[in-house]
Amino acid sequence: MIDIVGKRYWFFAISALVIVPGVIALLVWGLPLAIDFTGGSMLEVRFRANRPEPAEVVALYAEVGIADPLVQTVGDSDLAIRSREISVEEKSAVLRALEERFGEPVTELGFERVGATVGAEVAQRAAGAVGLAAIGILAYITYAFRGVTHAARYGVAAIVAMLHDVAVVIGVEAILGHFLGWEVDALFLTALLTVIGFSVHDTIVVFDRIRENQSVHRRLEYEKQVNHSIVQTLDRSINTQLTVMLTLLALLLFGGVTTRHFVTILLIGVFSGTYSSIFNAAPLLVVWEKREWRTWFRRKPVAA
Repeated sequence: MIDIVGKRYWFFAISALVIVPGVIALLVWGLPLAIDFTGGSMLEVRFRANRPEPAEVVALYAEVGIADPLVQTVGDSDLAIRSREISVEEKSAVLRALEERFGEPVTELGFERVGATVGAEVAQRAAGAVGLAAIGILAYITYAFRGVTHAARYGVAAIVAMLHDVAVVIGVEAILGHFLGWEVDALFLTALLTVIGFSVHDTIVVFDRIRENQSVHRRLEYEKQVNHSIVQTLDRSINTQLTVMLTLLALLLFGGVTTRHFVTILLIGVFSGTYSSIFNAAPLLVVWEKREWRTWFRRKPVAA
């Protein structure tokens, strides 16, 4: 039988190797927040033939009286221009200036405005949604496993696995945001909450099998019970998540630019959720049962 629990510290180390670069990126570069959270205006335009360079658009905005816009290229002919909150009249002035400066018609693809107060409120509700989800998951799992000894441990282990996936997703977003210019918007929050749901669902499947095996294999050591339960659910977990990941991969390859960010975050999060449910959540129960943290920093006895 595959000994997954016996190699638990190797799997914990792999998780750390994935999370630490993301945490460093988050501390150094931060998360690039979209106007959904910071407030401002986003104007998306398309040029028929010759798309100007972002620096030229920044200079044109300054002439119109709008300072420090963030200009991002999209595809071969589109620009996404983010700036302070501007009025409809200022937007019309920008479009006229673009057409006059670059000598060709400019098509407006989209325009949205979000006030700074609304953006701050969305950010607070986003953090509250993640926190509320964690509390709800902890309460539900503790209640559902109330017939098992130390039921609260299962809830805490599921939350730790969920936080692992949240850390992976946010860390990857910080890295991709720096190098690809992707921003944290409402769709990113939707993807994050979806990842949390997938992660907890897969973790509960493993935990439920542990609960069943505790009544069937009562004399078996707890570590072996947990490992046996993981191996029993391994095929189901991998096949279920692989089906989702193949669908997301198809969307990533053929879905177009508009959904690429959302699908990429979902794909990374689903993969992380599968890993944490199998290799982190259940082995963490064994660490807790044996109270192994008491020996982490002890010096091993020297052999005679």
